[in-house]
Amino acid sequence: MLVRVICFVSLLLWAVHANTLTFQASVEETEWRLSPSIFECEFVQPIPDYGEAVFYHEAGEDLLFHLKTKKNLMGRGEAALHIEPPIWAPSRFAEDLGLVPVNQKSKPVFVDHNRANQMMQALMKGMQPTFTRKARYDENEPIRISVSAANFNSFYKDYLGCVAGLLPVNFRQVAKSKVLFKGGGDYLDAESKKKLDLIILYVKADPKVKSLYIDGHSDSSGRRYNNRRLSESRAIKVTDYMVKKGLDSAMFTTRYHGERYPVASNKTRSGREQNRRVTIRLEKEDEEMDMEF
Repeated sequence: MLVRVICFVSLLLWAVHANTLTFQASVEETEWRLSPSIFECEFVQPIPDYGEAVFYHEAGEDLLFHLKTKKNLMGRGEAALHIEPPIWAPSRFAEDLGLVPVNQKSKPVFVDHNRANQMMQALMKGMQPTFTRKARYDENEPIRISVSAANFNSFYKDYLGCVAGLLPVNFRQVAKSKVLFKGGGDYLDAESKKKLDLIILYVKADPKVKSLYIDGHSDSSGRRYNNRRLSESRAIKVTDYMVKKGLDSAMFTTRYHGERYPVASNKTRSGREQNRRVTIRLEKEDEEMDMEF
């Protein structure tokens, strides 16, 4: 009886896919390529005649997934994402992961971190994440793009090793930062030092960062002259802290503005708290300066 059921399911899968244009690496063709660095881990499976299936894990972020192709054959709209059993184990249950947007770019499909993690877990179990969408030039012909689970587990440990070596933050997360000051002082509290330590860690790791712009600010309480001096002291405190932690002083441009550039109303307590700040902006080589923020 069990043999009959398996044969029936196999025939059903064949019937469903018979009129479908499918892109998938065979067991013999399946390979995984890992591009490791402290900034990102890219875990790629080439898909013959289509492009690549890419798991992308950036420092400071969660896992994401996208398809990459030179010519997208899927029509614009939404593709169905399923976790399917491999053809050699058709008795296992498929799982529906919902719809994902399809565009007409070189990366036509992006998958959010929750479902990207589900896809990776499925591959560990020998299941195949599969995208199905009508063809771009023929609405009656479905397109299937399937990620093969073959050889996945033998490369998964290398991927985990890469993730373990990632920095805790990426450039976007530290490129524009700020630390806040309580009351009328210039004291760097533990939270501020923790934030500065992450920036310092990143700058030391990325040789492309060439400049840091430190800008001190105050609220409008007190006299303007005193506020300007206070914003100067705050900016210098931040610069000195980062230099003492090992950054080159020549990288820094330290400025102070007093109460001239509020980011919130000085009429409220919460607004004044936001205005008592020092901003830190990182600039990489060949990048133009942004407006002070």
